[in-house]
Amino acid sequence: MTAPTFCDRLVQDAPFLTERGRLSEQQVDSIVLQLNRYHPQVLSDREAEKFRNPQTSLRVRLCDLLSHLQRSSEQDCREFYRALCLHAQPLHSRLPSRHALQNSDCTELDSGMERHELSDRGPMSFLACLGVAAGLAVLLYCCPPDPKVLPGARRVLGFSPVILQRHVSRYLLAFLADDPGGP
Repeated sequence: MTAPTFCDRLVQDAPFLTERGRLSEQQVDSIVLQLNRYHPQVLSDREAEKFRNPQTSLRVRLCDLLSHLQRSSEQDCREFYRALCLHAQPLHSRLPSRHALQNSDCTELDSGMERHELSDRGPMSFLACLGVAAGLAVLLYCCPPDPKVLPGARRVLGFSPVILQRHVSRYLLAFLADDPGGP
């Protein structure tokens, strides 16, 4: 089973998008301007003026825009979804086609590949470990060879193998053993 195209998704999402109160006039204008001004240019200047005409009701303009995009290429529909995500993120996440994709077996992003997670501790744990490792690296590589300059650092590193795992402690003990004039 193949994933639905962006044009198919637009047909499915059109009734949801055209319901009263879903998109504000400012959001529709922003989407039309993005489709008109940014590369690839989906709408010509004349079409953009037509879809931004304040004398026409918002619902009529939105229906015209969606029907115009449905007759366009797949790339144009993709750009519409990109603009919708950019200017109306909460609405984009509630689209019926997105829920259908999440509930089906075939999604665009996950094509049967398993998600591998190294740790369940989160990004803050990773950043904390990275900070400790960077601090130790700076201490090891930037510390002057003169032991009188930083005498407390050698004592701290002497106790750290007790806390750290075996493979890290080897490097720290080697650093302490390289000290020719140690305390």
